[in-house]
Amino acid sequence: MAIVHHEVSSMEADSPTLAEKVAFLSRPTAYAQHVGDVDRRETHMSWVFLAGDKVFKLKKPVRFPYLDFSTLNRREVACRSELSLNRRLAPDVYLDVVALVVSPHGLSIGGPGVVVDWLVAMRRLDEYWTLERAILESRVKARQIDGLVETLQGFYRHANRVQVSPAAQLRDWQQSLAYNRRVLLDPRFALPFGLVRRIDRALSDYLAGRGDALAERARRHRIIDGHGDLRPEHIWLNDTVRIIDCLEFNAQLRAVDYFDEIAYLSLECERLGAAWIGDYITRGVSRALHDAPPPDLFLFYRCHRAMLRARLAIAHLFEPDVRTPEKWPRRARAYLNIAARDAARLDGLLRTR
Repeated sequence: MAIVHHEVSSMEADSPTLAEKVAFLSRPTAYAQHVGDVDRRETHMSWVFLAGDKVFKLKKPVRFPYLDFSTLNRREVACRSELSLNRRLAPDVYLDVVALVVSPHGLSIGGPGVVVDWLVAMRRLDEYWTLERAILESRVKARQIDGLVETLQGFYRHANRVQVSPAAQLRDWQQSLAYNRRVLLDPRFALPFGLVRRIDRALSDYLAGRGDALAERARRHRIIDGHGDLRPEHIWLNDTVRIIDCLEFNAQLRAVDYFDEIAYLSLECERLGAAWIGDYITRGVSRALHDAPPPDLFLFYRCHRAMLRARLAIAHLFEPDVRTPEKWPRRARAYLNIAARDAARLDGLLRTR
């Protein structure tokens, strides 16, 4: 289970609290430029402030098994990594890392004083142009997806390759399946036990019988330092394709077969009601890279991603202060339904081999 730790180092003990920082950054007067109301949004690990034509992101002082933002230094490193890594796919969006300081006059963004936190400064984008919004409003055009395919194939062609041994890769997959299984079968969540078992069995059978396909992808150098969280809400399709919010905090989570990322995007497009987009992107990237995974491997990737997303959704109920608790069981079941369809198809392919 993902356990949240809020930690404060001794150097930070006398600093403003997180609540005081959030309150300050929520005020229009905090910003050098003239802004109207500040739109404040909370995520699992950050506070995001939309102020005028800029966005400022403040990382929470949290520690999970997969990230550690518990100290000022760690948050600075994470902010600088976020700036650098996201400039790969959105170079004109990620502007700078700026200090949040405190002086006798109070908190300020930059200026003289003691640094008490760090902010990622970004250019604000119009959410009308996200792929997610376009799908929900039924206005996606094929030419826009062509632009996305062009961007993705260029990124994958030049991304750094990650060396992974087949044995380590198989162990990581087994651990991931076991973690998903443990959370999704927790009786406190009342998820359909038989459905979870069927999906998990199909994935486990694939690893046992077709682990060589995963190893072959590693041997052919198809494991890259990717985006890590390729979802329609992170993709902008206006004048230039921009993709934001990569997983800057954990290189291991970004080390993926690029078709695992495409499978993830395919899954999310289907969940939003536009399965054709995932199919279109998969075909386009395959043609551009002269590469295509076996159909059963792509199904394995999709099915695993659906189980992972179901687990992440339902795990929100473990948080101390759950926002919108009614949302997460519905979301988890939606992912499980897609995973069940993929698992049935995967079973069928395995039986014909």
